[in-house]
Formats: sequence, C-alpha cells, structure tokens
Amino acid sequence: MEGFVERTVKQWVSESVLIAAIKAQNERHADLTQAQIDSLDIQWRTETALSRKPLIAQVSGNQLSKRLKELKAGTGGVVTEVFVMDNKGLNVAISDVTSDYWQGDEAKWQKTYLAGPGAVFVDAVEHDSSTDAFQSAVSVAITDPESGRVIGSITVGIDVDELTRRGT
Repeated sequence: MEGFVERTVKQWVSESVLIAAIKAQNERHADLTQAQIDSLDIQWRTETALSRKPLIAQVSGNQLSKRLKELKAGTGGVVTEVFVMDNKGLNVAISDVTSDYWQGDEAKWQKTYLAGPGAVFVDAVEHDSSTDAFQSAVSVAITDPESGRVIGSITVGIDVDELTRRGT
C-alpha cells in the first residue's frame, strides 16, 4: 500500500484543481462554528436516505468530485472510494457518497491534517462483507505548495485483494 500511496495518491494531491477546491472551501467555511458543522453533518446524514439531496448534490457534482471519480475509475478497481476534506474535516469532494459530511472527529482527518505536512495514516485492513474483499483506508495530509501548510486531507479506500492481484 505504501508504494500505491507514493506512486498514485501523492500525485493526486498535487493537482491544481484539488488544491484550488480545498482553498476555496477553507475560505468559504472560515467562520463556521462547531454548531453549524454539526448541523451540516446532520443534514448530510439525513439526505443519504432522501430522494432530494441538495448538500450531497452540491458536493458530489462539483468539478473536483468529477475528477475524483475519474481517478478512481483509472485504478481498475483498486480504489473503492476517494474523498477530500478541508481544514475543518468537511467533505470538499467525493467519488461516492460518504455516510457523513464531517470527518473531523475521525482518525482519517485527525492523524493527517492535525499531524502536519507529509502525514500518512493507514487504517486497519478489514473484511467488507458486502464486497467480500479486504479493504483499508489510506489518508494523506494535503499541503499547499505555495505556503507549505496543510490545508486538508484525502482518504482513499483500497481493495487490498485487488491491489495484490494487480501488483500495483
């Protein structure tokens, strides 16, 4: 998995569309309170079960989400999902709908964004009964190339069996 992160994920996090989207959301959300974040997270969780999904549609339909879907498809099944978070742990873009909007209370964000530039967190490999595959999530801090500061993070779900089969 380390090789996949080095060869693939670290290339993704340097794309200008990704950096620009995170910086724009960080600016838009600069004054959000924790109560507002919690409210947005509740809205997202509620929308996952509804036919009308304005917040989810806003995130899943943006330019970066379209790019993440392309990147995921280009891995030939190695990547099961990919999403990018801002400096508060809120989704900026998603390849697939996540169960919640706020990731800031989870290790994937805390062990990358809060850890600083170059931080990588590999979550435990777990068996996914719905796909009958072993999967892990790898998260990487995203650094602004201009300032050198961490501006967000990315999480990539990896099908470990598929990664092994392909030798990627």
